[in-house]
Amino acid sequence: MITTVFVAALTTTAIADSAVRFDLESSLNDRAKWKSFGVKDTTFFNPIEVMRAGRSRVIEAEFRVITGNDKTARLKSLIALAEAGPKGYDAVHHGAKIRPPKPPTQMTIAEIQRWIGNTPRQPHAIGRYQIIPSTLKMLVAKSGVSRNTRFTPQVQDQLADILLADAKYPEFRKGQISQTRFMNNLALVWAGLPQSSGRSAYDGYAGNRATISWSQYKREIDKIFG
Repeated sequence: MITTVFVAALTTTAIADSAVRFDLESSLNDRAKWKSFGVKDTTFFNPIEVMRAGRSRVIEAEFRVITGNDKTARLKSLIALAEAGPKGYDAVHHGAKIRPPKPPTQMTIAEIQRWIGNTPRQPHAIGRYQIIPSTLKMLVAKSGVSRNTRFTPQVQDQLADILLADAKYPEFRKGQISQTRFMNNLALVWAGLPQSSGRSAYDGYAGNRATISWSQYKREIDKIFG
């Protein structure tokens, strides 16, 4: 996901009757809209699985719990607040009617993927960063993490680093892109974050909406990066 191509790698297999075919050689906006993630060929996309927030809103008091020993950790805490809420690393999307048999941090990646395969036609966003199945598959391949690895907080943070890099985090830290552009980039990765319009990049699509306002988002980013 290095050429400003955002969010989820889409599965290369056909997905049921709701699948929508698209061409990843189309415009950047289309690729962002359909959450491509570096896939070079034509694939199929399941509109049930979207990188969407596993919570409905963030209350003002919760911004006090943004934690971390450095800027990156605090940024991840802000993203997690908008996406996963208080359950954090053990969060499962509220729309999943059939829950995993164990808390996500106690499951291996293979066990999570088995739960996904056994429970079709429901959202499967999981963990602190609400990672969807196709993104998980791509991140595992990209990171080299074994499918037998437990989905620990450390592993989840490691996978989130790849998503941050695709949002041009290193370029932002070097001053090569503006803060507003970086914030909009993050909002293309995580639907719980708003773009500068005040809305999620995927507002109204598959139930998506921003869980925090642009002013809240900007205020917290200002606090983190000064």
